[in-house]
Amino acid sequence: MYKTMNVLAITALLAELAVAWPVHTSTLPPTTPDEYYISFGPRPYYLIQNMTESPLKKKLESCENGPFEITAWSIGHRGGGTLQIPEETVESTMAGARMGAGILECDVSFTSDLGLVCRHSLCDLHTTTDILLRPELAAKCTTPFTPANETSDATALCCTSDITKDEFMSLCSKMDGFNASATTPEDYQHGVPFFRTELYDTCAQVMSLDSYIELVDSLPGYRNFTPELKTPPKQVPMPFNGYTQAQYSRDMIETFISHGIDPIRVFPQSFTPADIYLWLNEYPEWGAQAVFLDEDGDDPANFTTAVNRLPALKASGVNIISPPINYLLAVGGPNNDTIVPSDYAIAAKKAGLDIISWSFERSGPLTRVAADDDYYYSSVAPVVHYDGQMYEILDLMAREIGLKGMFSDWSSTVTYYANCFGLKGPGN
Repeated sequence: MYKTMNVLAITALLAELAVAWPVHTSTLPPTTPDEYYISFGPRPYYLIQNMTESPLKKKLESCENGPFEITAWSIGHRGGGTLQIPEETVESTMAGARMGAGILECDVSFTSDLGLVCRHSLCDLHTTTDILLRPELAAKCTTPFTPANETSDATALCCTSDITKDEFMSLCSKMDGFNASATTPEDYQHGVPFFRTELYDTCAQVMSLDSYIELVDSLPGYRNFTPELKTPPKQVPMPFNGYTQAQYSRDMIETFISHGIDPIRVFPQSFTPADIYLWLNEYPEWGAQAVFLDEDGDDPANFTTAVNRLPALKASGVNIISPPINYLLAVGGPNNDTIVPSDYAIAAKKAGLDIISWSFERSGPLTRVAADDDYYYSSVAPVVHYDGQMYEILDLMAREIGLKGMFSDWSSTVTYYANCFGLKGPGN
């Protein structure tokens, strides 16, 4: 058990991140008496204060002084500090770890020399890094920067497959965003959503899959991995110079094997069914914990089909399904004004599938979800009006749907809840 602290005395999360921590590489339980302070900052307390009076609010208030510990129910999305810190970076991963996330994510893309690196999309370097400010690398982009004019927005498209692994590792990461009105590459760097910040766009460190594994394995406490094999977009047709999707899938697992990581610590993810079945067939210990990411119900015409295939997925060997939050929620109740489990949630639970969802803290203030046409709360937007409802929604997914874990862009929110209710996460 890690030494806890009175989190009300914390002055700022990022100040905590600067504190040096002891490092070990042992498995649970630690063999050394390392102390590691989980730091939440003010956000969970703000959300609780914003709730209407209820037994849930009282329960969450009763947990304000802990004790708190690392929990795998809290999964660091793109690292876990992504609400404020550039994604897929050392800094975001360390922030998610500091906020108690027991599983930390790396989205896996490949470079021109087939190196595996952490990036949410193969083709997002123009909005998530400073590649356009590096003339020698910008020249290699699939679509070079074109300034905005009277009739067109500024454009660019830079992919990990445009550059080598060494070139990728030389980049600085920044908060995802771009200025469509830009007339220069410098101006194009801005334009993040209003509820995020560019304060930490100070050359955040990008990661390769190797360096991500080494970082997470070195963190105090017992941390698990969830690498997502990114499906190449149409701009990167497969096979890529002879590199097949199957080999790409194998290479991700083989990287963990080469580092001596126990498969019980890894939850490989993919939106592509062929990846899941390859892992089940060729790497059964790893496939048993594979997470099938489901977005096939995004088109309302396909939602019923996505629900109906859930039993067949379980029968085919899939154990964990991972839909977005909106798939699991519906509006119901006697007056049609209550958030309830959706048909998808009910069917997944009935099929015996474990459910992990994404992504908490990905949206802006909940007062704006309807006006902003927010994706994650789209199925319940008419009855979502204030930030305190976040914990009401998380509680419904945890206790009524039986969620096994939640991805979050600001891990403290989910870690606080999981600690308050003793939730341990997948595999427990």
